[in-house]
Amino acid sequence: MAVSRLRSAWRDVKAYGWGWKDRMTKAWVGQPKICSIEETYEKILQDQVSVSRFGDGEFKWMAQLPQFTFQTPSPLMRQRLLEISKSDLPNHIVCLSDTFGDLKQYNPYGRKFWGEFMGKYRKKWMSYLLPGKTYYNTNMTRPYMDYADKTPCANRFTMLKKIWEAREVVLVEGEKSRLGIGNDLFASAKNVRRILAPATNAFDVYEEIYQSCLQLPKEVLVLIALGPTATILAYDLAKVGYQALDIGHVDVEYEWFRMGALEKVPLANKYVNESLEGREVGELKDLTYQNQIIAKIEAKNEG
Repeated sequence: MAVSRLRSAWRDVKAYGWGWKDRMTKAWVGQPKICSIEETYEKILQDQVSVSRFGDGEFKWMAQLPQFTFQTPSPLMRQRLLEISKSDLPNHIVCLSDTFGDLKQYNPYGRKFWGEFMGKYRKKWMSYLLPGKTYYNTNMTRPYMDYADKTPCANRFTMLKKIWEAREVVLVEGEKSRLGIGNDLFASAKNVRRILAPATNAFDVYEEIYQSCLQLPKEVLVLIALGPTATILAYDLAKVGYQALDIGHVDVEYEWFRMGALEKVPLANKYVNESLEGREVGELKDLTYQNQIIAKIEAKNEG
């Protein structure tokens, strides 16, 4: 018990130190303009833009930092992420984590995590951004777990669902993600179909995923949950006239919201990368789900 308290105290001291360093760095490096979660929803609804999202994972891939992850880094993936972080397409927005300013909106874990992260990497991350560009909010798909105040969350999910209301939706997801299964997240959509990709190392078969998407009619809304592959794919599909959104962990966040969970817990029959227990997922024989699958991209054979 005493050792545990000492470790906790040491983490608090480190977090304070990194937070102090970040305040000093911010004074001369500055911060980007990042719109709120609600403003991000409004932009998507009004202008039907595509969305690429950047969080700590994407930054680490760009900065070539080590991380325990579901995607092996590659020079091409890094090059594409760097390209997109400074892009400025009229029908596409880039989202960042709203962690460059005050962190008071986050819970204690979030404040510690992001205080240390920004203390270490603010200067480098700012070098990856386009000066003067308005960025939007990565947490448009993660509006619940990390926030101290949960009261806006119900309204946020209501706004989010309006994006695909009465739309034909194609989900491009990892084969164990199973977005919307067991909940009403996509109940307002006109219909839902799925393209399944490998649960890990999806970027290794990027061209196959992209070509499969190009077979879709331009009027469908493409929703992508594939880590950094989604960030890149949403941009590439926007360039050829689709509306495509990188929606990341939205289904997991929605499940946690419905449960009232206060920590990241595993979910039955769904891959949850952020919970060690959530990475082992069995088969799902739900007929509705099986009938929604229109294509399946197999993992690259290393043999």
